[in-house]
Amino acid sequence: QVQLVESGGGLVQAGGSLRLSCAASGRTFSRYAMGWFRHAPGKEWREFVAALSWNSGNTVYADSVKGRFTISRDNAKNTVSLQVNSLKPEDTAVYYCAAGRDPGSSGPSHYTEDYDYWGQGTQVTVSS
Repeated sequence: QVQLVESGGGLVQAGGSLRLSCAASGRTFSRYAMGWFRHAPGKEWREFVAALSWNSGNTVYADSVKGRFTISRDNAKNTVSLQVNSLKPEDTAVYYCAAGRDPGSSGPSHYTEDYDYWGQGTQVTVSS
């Protein structure tokens, strides 16, 4: 069982930065792949943002955030972070962290159904 709590969201101007954090409870945190997803206003489903494997050996990003967002984790502290730079108004969304089974050599998944545990979300609003 893993419980996740996100923090670090807020209101920022276009071009600004934020660091989103996700604190996990549970002794098995280091076994899970971790991902960040977002749910934008007016969108029907959550959109994949980034994910990384249990040992940070594999990372994957959505095309829309490549070069601007960086995912990282600290297994000793049971945390995963998302550094978001060069923010755009279209990045406005509720951001969720999620934990799922690590698929091994195929790399972390970008599908919501492959993640078993979810946080409550943190709001990121980017003004133009």
